[in-house]
Amino acid sequence: MSDSVITVANLSKRYIIGHELRPDNLRDSLHHTARKLWRRLRWGTGFQTEEFWALRDVSFEVKRGEVVGIIGRNGAGKSTLLKILSRITEPTSGRVAIRGRVASLLEVGTGFHPELTGRDNIFLNGAILGMKRAEIRHRFDEIVAFAEVEKFLDTPVKHYSSGMYVRLAFAVAAHLEPEILIVDEVLAVGDAQFQQKCLDKMGSVARIGRTVLFVSHNMKALEHFCSRGILLEQGRLCLDGDINNTIREYLRRNIKQVGPGVRVASDEMELIELSVLPEEVAARGRLDFVFALQATRDCLIHDLHLFIYNSIGDRVAMVDLREAKGSRRLPGGRRLRIKGHIDRLNLAEGHYRLGFCIRTSRNFDAYYDLVNFQIAAAPAPAGLSPYAPEYLGTTLLDYSFQDEIV
Repeated sequence: MSDSVITVANLSKRYIIGHELRPDNLRDSLHHTARKLWRRLRWGTGFQTEEFWALRDVSFEVKRGEVVGIIGRNGAGKSTLLKILSRITEPTSGRVAIRGRVASLLEVGTGFHPELTGRDNIFLNGAILGMKRAEIRHRFDEIVAFAEVEKFLDTPVKHYSSGMYVRLAFAVAAHLEPEILIVDEVLAVGDAQFQQKCLDKMGSVARIGRTVLFVSHNMKALEHFCSRGILLEQGRLCLDGDINNTIREYLRRNIKQVGPGVRVASDEMELIELSVLPEEVAARGRLDFVFALQATRDCLIHDLHLFIYNSIGDRVAMVDLREAKGSRRLPGGRRLRIKGHIDRLNLAEGHYRLGFCIRTSRNFDAYYDLVNFQIAAAPAPAGLSPYAPEYLGTTLLDYSFQDEIV
């Protein structure tokens, strides 16, 4: 417990949602008014209400120095959780214990006074975080340089663009030495260069032993930046563990079969084998695969492809397994088994999945997320941040160049 900086126990948050009916004739209007008056006298509200549980019995601990990614669909409860941890919202039930100073970046402009200048808001936010004026002044130049708002420092922030808002808010939150840094999806507002700077800064914050909670729909950023993942679904904690396993489970639950007319079963054939070796391979290494189908009745195969999908479900490559002579006939009860290899994958590091599709004279069948494999991490080129967008691409290109200083 001594290493735990955040302890969440049986946390729940309930909202009451009101619905007001709008009658379209005089009779219904009178009836509605009478019922509304009775509800106001009886319950204190004239609306029909229902309960909505944004969080339900969520429990976990975060230790000092951990970088935790919080994953889930829109409406899963991620932002509500962060608002409770940031002491913006009170929980309905449960307990939260936080040991250390918290800096939060949840929504554009959160914690800023629109009438105050950028300069004044830096000192205001620092004071909210419990910093002394001398400490803020010591960090002031770094904050301004990071946010790149020197020209507008004495302009009220209500005149800032959303990008300027976020740059300044993140600079304040990250530079005033919080023990716990909480960052929501708000970083998506910035451009690629700004996102790279933020990820680099969060990395440096984590390396000196600070704790980071990071909400994002960018699976690549989560995969590279976080060591642990928490998956929320409909307000409940579904999985808490290794970030790669958490991402895979999130994708398994939320990414559906792909392709038009997709079905996961066929009345003509059955997939009985699909495997890859090795399960972890170098970026430009060789990948062997085995693929087998068994026909339930006579069929004519026109198209047969393997597909590779990245960690966010994008199709990044295809292997064409069609017979060069044209369509091939597979008698009922017989098996078609194909062994092959890919000489050079040319894929960036990360997790990938193998699927296939087949088109016969009667059906088109596509299977997705059947086999997982991983491209091993490779060192980033000298001088290039491992979090840079250029490095987080999918495909590695074989290329050569010459340079000359003239």
